[in-house]
Amino acid sequence: MSKKPCDLAGLSVLVTRAEAQADAFCELIQDAHGRPVRFPALEILGPSDKKGLKQQLADLSKIDLLIFVSANAVRYAFPHFPNNIPVNLEIAAVGKATAAALEDCGLDATLLPDEQMNSEGLLALPALQAVGGKTILIVRGNGGRELLKDTLTERGASVSYAEAYRRQLPQRNASNLVQNWSSWVDVVTVTSVELLKNLCHLIGDEGVERLKQTPIAVISERIAEYADEMGCVAIYVSDQPSDAALLKTVCEINRELLKAQ
Repeated sequence: MSKKPCDLAGLSVLVTRAEAQADAFCELIQDAHGRPVRFPALEILGPSDKKGLKQQLADLSKIDLLIFVSANAVRYAFPHFPNNIPVNLEIAAVGKATAAALEDCGLDATLLPDEQMNSEGLLALPALQAVGGKTILIVRGNGGRELLKDTLTERGASVSYAEAYRRQLPQRNASNLVQNWSSWVDVVTVTSVELLKNLCHLIGDEGVERLKQTPIAVISERIAEYADEMGCVAIYVSDQPSDAALLKTVCEINRELLKAQ
């Protein structure tokens, strides 16, 4: 049995991830005797054009490199994969969770960042420096950052997108959460800038003012910079974008809160 990182002693942790992606982290919080408060600030849906996605993935022999930007990209794209996948196909994953999702589908990530588990880390790999003339397909959701495509195109590759899923703002009423914020929320956890933007939209001006005064745990400097720009006063960044690392950050916040009492 693995040692728990701390005893959260009933700490209430707001979990903003999409419903289907929140279970594992909520279990970690509960195992550490914390109280997860689920408030999904993002909804994940399947592809809007299943036929088009299937056609894009039909002949992978024409693709030199297939890049998956998230575990969701893997999960939603895989049912539309052809039966025969070229054995020499290069497959890249932006992080360990994406690589694990590929492994669950029987695929191996041949390219994975060494340390920085994001698009920047992937682009820093030696294998992606000289890509002139290569055909690259990026599997992702609707919208998102353009960094991968723009950079690889600048390096001479022919790059296109396959949109395997859709992200959208949930339709939900946050008034109960905002009214009970002081008793329901001790710490907020956020794993993307999009989630933070959506959360602010959902909780409105009053909720945002409460959010700014609440310790917030994030998984990247990019999210931390956005939180700082919007006025959050207590921002903590985990050293890895994993559930375990995020929980350790929540433990750090809890220790500081106890000291302040």
